[in-house]
Amino acid sequence: MKKIKIESELEVFEDFSELPQEIQRLMEAAFEARDSAYAPYSEFHVGTALLLSNGKVIKGSNQENAAYPSGLCAERTAIYYAGANFPDETLEVMAISATAKHKPTTTPIPPCGACRQAIAEYEVKQKQPVVIYFMGASGKIFKSDSLSNLLPFLFTQEYL
Repeated sequence: MKKIKIESELEVFEDFSELPQEIQRLMEAAFEARDSAYAPYSEFHVGTALLLSNGKVIKGSNQENAAYPSGLCAERTAIYYAGANFPDETLEVMAISATAKHKPTTTPIPPCGACRQAIAEYEVKQKQPVVIYFMGASGKIFKSDSLSNLLPFLFTQEYL
């Protein structure tokens, strides 16, 4: 038997003001999307802003449903909208902000497993990484230069 060690490397911004101006604007769009989340059951609001290669910003928010599996996360809402409406554009940068309605979070909240897989699909499709910034309602912001940094063992078409 042999053990292997997998490591991730993230950049940490102590607060919003440390972000580059372009990323501040993208994160502000994520805040707007977060504010429009439909989350009556969990009261956990997530917003995503996705910068495409054509300069367009696509926003997505989580959309819950009483039949829980029928809802959709903010990240996938934005990704699938971009894929359906701008199929020839690449996903360049994603900004995510999440918070509980009655308990604002100050810890960076990463994409869930299903969203990581969706982002992975687009990284493979476009043959280029998606830079991901994620945070809570306030506080530190984490930056990952690619999804494979957050999900090192990607499940891709190679296995099918």
